Amino acid sequence: MYIGVRYILGFALSVVAMLVAMPRYISYLSNRDINQVTSDYALDEFKNKAKTPIMGGLLFVLIPIIVSIITDITVLSDRRFLFVMLSYLLYCSVGFIDDMLVIRSHTNDGLSAKTRLVMEFSYTLILYLLFRDVICEQVTIPFLNVGIQLYWIIFAGFMILLYMAEANAVNFTDGMDGLCAGVSAIALLPFLAFAFIYGNNGIALFLICILGALLGYLKFNFHPAKIFMGDSGSLALGALFSSLAVMMDKTVALFVIGGVFVAEMFCVVVQQLSVRLFHKRVFSYTPIHYAFVIKGHRETSIVLCFYLVQLLLSIIGFFIGINTR
Repeated sequence: MYIGVRYILGFALSVVAMLVAMPRYISYLSNRDINQVTSDYALDEFKNKAKTPIMGGLLFVLIPIIVSIITDITVLSDRRFLFVMLSYLLYCSVGFIDDMLVIRSHTNDGLSAKTRLVMEFSYTLILYLLFRDVICEQVTIPFLNVGIQLYWIIFAGFMILLYMAEANAVNFTDGMDGLCAGVSAIALLPFLAFAFIYGNNGIALFLICILGALLGYLKFNFHPAKIFMGDSGSLALGALFSSLAVMMDKTVALFVIGGVFVAEMFCVVVQQLSVRLFHKRVFSYTPIHYAFVIKGHRETSIVLCFYLVQLLLSIIGFFIGINTR
C-alpha cells in the first residue's frame, strides 16, 4: 500500500472510530457515574460540569495505537514508533489510575504527588534505558547547529524532568471545553511536519492517527462538552510531546511549540510560590485560562484565542525546529 494511502486511511479510520465509539463510551460512563469531580475552589461557572463523564482520553490514546497497527503492521518493527507509542501509553496508565481514584473517592484526591512522581520517574527511566538507540542524547542550539552532547546520566535526568514537566503542563491546560485537545492538535502539526521531512513514516502515521482521534474527540469535547479527557489523556499527550522532542532533537523547539503549556505551568508555579512566600496572589486565578473568565470573557472566546496563539507558536516553533539540524 502506498504511504500516502496509509496516511489517509489511518486518519479516516481514527476519526470514524472516535465518532462511532464515543457516544457509546459516554453512555457507558454516564450509566456508571464515572463523572468529573469539581474542586471546592472551582469557579461557579464550572461547577455545573460535575456530572460530565471523564476519561475520554482513553479513546484517543487506544484508537490511534490500534489503527496505526492495523493500517501498517510493520510499525511494530519500528523502534521509533514503539518508543513514542509506549511513552503515550505508559503515561496514560498513570492518568488512568489517578482518574479512577478520583472517581472512587468522589474527591479530587487521586494519586498522591509523591506516588505520581515516582511512577513518572520510573516509567521515563525505563523508556530511556530501553530506547537509547533512538533517542538523541544531545541538545542542539537552533540556527547555530551547535550540539551539546550530554553524558548519559545527565541526559537521563534531563529527559525525566522534561517528561514530568511537560505532562503536568498539559494537565494544567485541561480545564475548559475543547481547550487542551485543540491546543494539542495544533501543537502536533510541527512534529508531524518534522516526521515527514526526516522520513519517519511510522511516526508520521501515528501522529496522523492521533490527530484524527483528537478531531473526533473535539466533536464531543467542544462547548458544551459531553466528555472530558481526564488525566488519562492530558498526561499521555504531555509524554507524547516529550518523546517526539527527545527523539527528533527538538527539545528547544518544544519550549516554543508547547508555549501555551509552558505559560500555564509557569503561572501556576509563580502563583503558588507567591502565596506561600508572600501570602499574595500574582494572578486573579490559575491555571491562567480561568483568569480570563473572571475578567468577563466567554469560555468559547478564550478557547479560540488560545487556538490562535498556539497556531502562531507552532509556526514559529516549526522554523526553529527545522533550523536545528
